[in-house]
Amino acid sequence: MKKLIELFTSFFKVGIMTFGGGISMLPILEGEIVDKKNWATREELLDYYAVGQCTPGIIAVNTATFIGHKQKGIWGGIFATLGVITPSVIIILIIASFLKNFTDIPFVQSAFNGIRVAVCALVISSVIGLIKKGIKDYIGIIIALITFIIVAFFQVSPVWIVLGAILTGIIAKSLKEGKK
Repeated sequence: MKKLIELFTSFFKVGIMTFGGGISMLPILEGEIVDKKNWATREELLDYYAVGQCTPGIIAVNTATFIGHKQKGIWGGIFATLGVITPSVIIILIIASFLKNFTDIPFVQSAFNGIRVAVCALVISSVIGLIKKGIKDYIGIIIALITFIIVAFFQVSPVWIVLGAILTGIIAKSLKEGKK
């Protein structure tokens, strides 16, 4: 039970500190899950994040579920998921119960402007870290560039992009090993 509570509280911290969702949560996840708890390696976290992006639902929930399940099975997945969503539920309930036009308040608008700038910086930092950790050779550079072009100029589902990258990686490795 101690481990389940630990999963809940760790993912509660991630949930309460994550603004902007998506990739903005990576530095927070990395700090809590990789650096503090050693529940996953950086590579595993990136893998969970990638799979979480391709599956239906919120990336934070999917990633929490994967890591929780890895640590303590189904109950670990449930506790980690509840931990990551609880802060949002509490905050939304408080906002909804007290303020009808919450975003019209100048102070709140200013706060969100500041949050957006901070999230942009976190995203840029995460992208740089992902590039350093995820691209290991020329084939990786080519896959990354092609993926960037597809994402930037065409509306393609992340599922197809990841599946295409998987297929390209497998083919490239097979060709490379065939030359040996």
